[in-house]
Amino acid sequence: MAQNVIGAINGPVVKVRRTADFSMMEMVHVGEKRLLGEVIAMNSEETTIQVYENTTGLRVGEPVEPTGGPMCATLAPGILTGIYDGIQRPLDVIAAQSGAFIPTGLDVSALDTRKKWRVTLRVKAGDRLAGGAVFAACPETPLIEHRIMVPPGVSGEVVFAAPDGEYTMDGHLLTLRDGDGREHVLTMTQRWPIRTPRPCRARLPIDRPLLTGQRVIDTLIPIAKGGTAAVPGGFGTGKTMTQHQIAKWCDADIIVYIGCGERGNEMTQVLDEFGALIDPKSGQPLSARTVLIANTSNMPVAAREASIYTGLTLAEYYRDMGYHVAIMADSTSRWAEALREISGRLEEMPAEEGFPAYLPSRISQFYERAGYMENLDGSEGSVTIIGAVSPQGADFSEPVTQNTKRFVRCFWALDKSLAYARHYPAINWSTSYSEYVVELAGWYEKNVSPDFLPVRQRMNNILQEEDKLMEIVKLIGADVLPDEQKLVIEAAKVIRVGFLQQNAFHKDDTYVPMEKQLRMMQVILLLYDEALRLVQQSVPIATVLGTGLFDKLIKMKYDIPNDDLSKFDGYEAEIRQTCAELRARGAEGGEAR
Repeated sequence: MAQNVIGAINGPVVKVRRTADFSMMEMVHVGEKRLLGEVIAMNSEETTIQVYENTTGLRVGEPVEPTGGPMCATLAPGILTGIYDGIQRPLDVIAAQSGAFIPTGLDVSALDTRKKWRVTLRVKAGDRLAGGAVFAACPETPLIEHRIMVPPGVSGEVVFAAPDGEYTMDGHLLTLRDGDGREHVLTMTQRWPIRTPRPCRARLPIDRPLLTGQRVIDTLIPIAKGGTAAVPGGFGTGKTMTQHQIAKWCDADIIVYIGCGERGNEMTQVLDEFGALIDPKSGQPLSARTVLIANTSNMPVAAREASIYTGLTLAEYYRDMGYHVAIMADSTSRWAEALREISGRLEEMPAEEGFPAYLPSRISQFYERAGYMENLDGSEGSVTIIGAVSPQGADFSEPVTQNTKRFVRCFWALDKSLAYARHYPAINWSTSYSEYVVELAGWYEKNVSPDFLPVRQRMNNILQEEDKLMEIVKLIGADVLPDEQKLVIEAAKVIRVGFLQQNAFHKDDTYVPMEKQLRMMQVILLLYDEALRLVQQSVPIATVLGTGLFDKLIKMKYDIPNDDLSKFDGYEAEIRQTCAELRARGAEGGEAR
């Protein structure tokens, strides 16, 4: 076979002319330094390859070698706590070998092949196993048990099972003999093509929420386990901070954080913060159930495009073990820009704002890999995707935001004016929405209270009514409004500042359980109803506000600890007593007149 050589180079795009030795989506080694690449287009004249490393110094005439397989992720114990680049190369190992800058052509294993794991086998000779079955386990971190599975598509009778003990990731654990008499040697390691979704037995209904402890999300704009959400916002609106808070507090078992094309100093901050965070549920470091994929804006653009799929594949692997996984993708706009750059170098016809015509299908393929699944072994797991979007100039009409809205069912629009007013999370409750509320209704009724959704709807109605009134106030001022409408504005202020605004640095406000969220809403609505009765009985709104009850409710999120909700009873009693006294005084005044 004649040697295949580089015929043309255009940034990360390399072309090999007149060859039939490659297949579509095959991984290849490019040049004397054996840079990693992937075949992305072919015709009778030339093969086009995108290179995942910096092509500086690459020359025409250097060899290109096929590997015979697609771009794959290495799946085995040791993934958790790891920090990888977009093609699953461990950055800590690279830093130890080469310093702060990643050299080209570096051949480094994704996982430590020499580390031994304490493995417990769960099967014996004579057992029959199908793809996806768990046959062994080992403690990967203090929080997560790594369940070692039969690869999808492999099945048969166990003819050899290794004894319990310590093994490397490539150690021989099991031998299966299939129906054709062929034997399959199984280790802890699987390799899976990153662009191919891992199979499952069935998609299950999405009917339970991903609880985050953030009131504006859990109550007004909930996301379901296995669901999808977009977090669009301009510069400085708190996209990364919102994802950090969700990653820390949500009830997912495992977090996959994909830093896709973000600034290097921001990713450094993410890595430092995640390394220092303590998991509030277990007291262990949060990194014990976290995978970080860091592809900064100065890293090769093709690897940025691949980083999304690498993170998805790792998430699906842990989902197959029966875990609930949440993916934080920050940000999909930088990923779309990578698609645009590669598309331009391929001389493809551009669509809106220069993005490729296939941008919508790529975005849909990304979010479609979320879901609540019945795995091949009958267990249940989920992958929830929360993708940040960074529209230029906070313009939500640009293509990435608009196409993302088509494929997600939860939209948390971040508002610049809220962020600048230090209202966090800066999610605009008027322009955000969730389509999961109907599916989650049964869960709320069973696990929180039958009153939860009606109370939530009343809170929403007050906020919507305030939006309408503020248009009038901007034109002619608040003084002309009747007292009933002034009361709506005051009640909405309590909801906005006392309920929707949350302090991530306060021990009782950084995470709020659903029971406390419900009680807070009930107390706010109780005050609104009692105040409305007073106003309807001609008690001036100024007198009602003078009781100080509205200001007190704004501060109740700090004053009532999460583990002692009985204090809400005192608030309710004070509201009823104070309002009863005002009614009595009003009645006495009416009799005197």
